[in-house]
Amino acid sequence: MILKASRGQHRKYLPYAFIEQGVAMLSSVLRSDRAIAVNIQIMRAFTRMRAVLVSNQELAKKLERLEARIDAKLTVHDESIAAILTAIRELMRPPQPKRRSIGFAADIEEK
Repeated sequence: MILKASRGQHRKYLPYAFIEQGVAMLSSVLRSDRAIAVNIQIMRAFTRMRAVLVSNQELAKKLERLEARIDAKLTVHDESIAAILTAIRELMRPPQPKRRSIGFAADIEEK
């Protein structure tokens, strides 16, 4: 909504605009054929605007649900990718050579 600077920047001043109910009241006052035709067109425009607003709200809700699903999937995929990268790093690290002592070593338990 754009307010005129001369009227101030406050919402205490009402804007110069018709709402749907105002157009309906105006059609009851004006009785010419042209005025009635213009009012019918204005009412149809309000109806179309309401339908567009509703469809935009539905589209916004669908978009939010889609974003939530994608975020959940990305979180799962990120965790999976991190696990795969960790496993690859472990495989790339060569094992430490085992030191064997010279001679024979036996594990004999004393009984």
